[in-house]
Amino acid sequence: MEEKKFNLENELKKYFGFSKFKGLQKGAIESVLNRNNTFVVMPTGGGKSLIYQLPALIQEGTAIVVSPLIALMKNQVDAMRGISTNQGVAHVLNSSLNKTQVAQVMQDIEDGVTKLLYVAPESLTKEEYVNFLKTQKISFIAIDEAHCISEWGHDFRPEYRNLKNIIQQIGDLPIIGLTATATEKVQEDILKNLGISDAKTFKASFNRPNLFYDVRPKTSNVDKDIIKFVRNYKGKSGVIYCLSRKKVEEIAQLLQVNGIKAIPYHAGLDAKTRARHQDMFLMEDIDVVVATIAFGMGIDKPDVRFVIHYDMPKSLESYYQETGRAGRDDGEGYCLAYYSYKDIEKLEKFLAGKPIAEQEIGNALLQEVVAYAETSMSRRKFLLHYFGEEFDEKTGDGADMDDNVRNPKKKIEATDDVKKILEVVRDTKQEYKAKEVVNTLIGKENALLISHKVNTQDFFGIGKEKDDKHWMALLRQVIVAGYLYKEIEQYGVLKLTDKGYDFIKKPVQFMMTEDHSYDDSDDGSVITRVKGGGVTDEKLMAMLKDLRKSIGKKKGVPPYVVFQDPSLEDMTLKYPVTIDELSKVHGVGEGKAKKYGKEFISLIEKYVEENDIIRPDDLIVKSTGVNSALKLYIIQSTDKKIPLSDISKSKGIEMEELIKIMEQIIFSGTKINIDYCINEILDEEQQEEIYDYFMEAESDKIQDALDEFDGDYDEEELRLMRIKFISEVAN
Repeated sequence: MEEKKFNLENELKKYFGFSKFKGLQKGAIESVLNRNNTFVVMPTGGGKSLIYQLPALIQEGTAIVVSPLIALMKNQVDAMRGISTNQGVAHVLNSSLNKTQVAQVMQDIEDGVTKLLYVAPESLTKEEYVNFLKTQKISFIAIDEAHCISEWGHDFRPEYRNLKNIIQQIGDLPIIGLTATATEKVQEDILKNLGISDAKTFKASFNRPNLFYDVRPKTSNVDKDIIKFVRNYKGKSGVIYCLSRKKVEEIAQLLQVNGIKAIPYHAGLDAKTRARHQDMFLMEDIDVVVATIAFGMGIDKPDVRFVIHYDMPKSLESYYQETGRAGRDDGEGYCLAYYSYKDIEKLEKFLAGKPIAEQEIGNALLQEVVAYAETSMSRRKFLLHYFGEEFDEKTGDGADMDDNVRNPKKKIEATDDVKKILEVVRDTKQEYKAKEVVNTLIGKENALLISHKVNTQDFFGIGKEKDDKHWMALLRQVIVAGYLYKEIEQYGVLKLTDKGYDFIKKPVQFMMTEDHSYDDSDDGSVITRVKGGGVTDEKLMAMLKDLRKSIGKKKGVPPYVVFQDPSLEDMTLKYPVTIDELSKVHGVGEGKAKKYGKEFISLIEKYVEENDIIRPDDLIVKSTGVNSALKLYIIQSTDKKIPLSDISKSKGIEMEELIKIMEQIIFSGTKINIDYCINEILDEEQQEEIYDYFMEAESDKIQDALDEFDGDYDEEELRLMRIKFISEVAN
């Protein structure tokens, strides 16, 4: 069979309105089109679903997508139907359909109309469905939420275990496993249980730099703190997670009484109510959903601005998955968790009745949650380390986006103590988990240590002058620093790394940060606001949102299916008044512009006329979060050749700040012509010399240019020339 070649960028623009792929999307899509087994580990909001949606739309046949969440399937089907003229392009096959509906789905698949068929794993066990699918042209099978296949995954589903056998019955098909959170242990399980150890793996960074992580002590004031916090987000969407249904109802009522539009959402509500509540959230009739952690909310809403954990979840994977529902559009996302050790003890009690193996797994995962909450090192570094990723807490993207980094704890010298920990791990033959290592250090006997005669060794109690909390805190930091690691097969058993052996031989200075102490007296209720992306024209934005909401209602789809927030923000910058201009807006393709655009452009045209708006001549301004009205003013002023010193004076900003904003404008793809200022400070030859330098240089760093010219030009001259260069060459 001859390979059909696709221009993926064109297909992406045609179906989804985006002009470029995010991160690893393109490579993964090519792997799918080449019929490879493919494994994708990509955080929530990284654009995972596109990896199977685009290949399904452009290939022959129907792609089967296995997903555990009925709510999420419904969302995705709505979104797919939103970009196609044919309703049958995507279907769900699950227990919610009647016989007539099932017949319609099968007919559409036979006619080659259906490109994506979403099924629950339970539906795939039905013989009639398997027999039917065997006879159809299936392009590939995608297993979404693939971590459900592993007992170490945060949402283990036994029915996922049988998928491999069912797929083999349907045919010899490429398998795509996708998950938004997976430690190395879970990844290993997924590949083994799906039988795709040969899969091409695409693992994206788990860093979500726009999310702010904050853990606060759960004091008696927690309800007040939540209300105060949510009021700061008036009119914006948020999710609050609680462990019990009872608490969900209580918090939802508390918010309602305080004038906040909130509703409860848990498995105890009947299906109709749940669906209605979810739609109210998606349609923006309410702002806050209070939900049980146990109930996976398959909500693909891009503009959730905060996620609050009233109770800590059972694992860091759950926590990461749930916080990941915030800020999927790259705008602001505040992740606030309330922590008290009492909650952890409650969760430990739940585990008590489970089989021993399950208890062990559950307790190991809980200890990671405790470590995360109590640590006072960079939370981002801690989280990413858990997912097997290095992070530089000084220069990494989003480095200052957590409470510990913004309010650092005292550091103490701990080099000798680190050496003691590493030597104890070595001298106990690397057989113990953290708790036993700490017990050995403080000289606390227990049955295990006595049976192995550890209590008779010279090093037993070598650290008894300090308490177990000190040693546990230091131990966690030593693991994140890479001196010890947890063995994958016997999860939690500590082993020395090469770096750890080197440290014992030749110690280097180690400064430890003291852990948080979450006593009830410690009331750290400080509300830190994180800067979100600003939009140019608040008034127009509100009008566009209202229009989007009413069109969504009319078409029976959530507002963001019409256009996402970044697209509306871009409209408030560009003021498009024709379908062609609209299709140049971020995230809007020709299809969408034609399908939904008419009412938007007539609203904008009217608005521009009534408010005497000067539309930018160049329609490629991208919003980058700094005050966009100011940017528009700068673009218009440079068009009019107003001297830069006058622009900075009229806006009350320093020259350096003005240059910075101009850099942001050109880096986001918009041209600025500042030849008129440069000609006054540099002659033609000088300009040419700097221009040529930037053309040849490996980087456009100003420091490199300053070093190269060694005093011939000052920083301002070089930065202005860089603006001219990028504007002309890159934009």
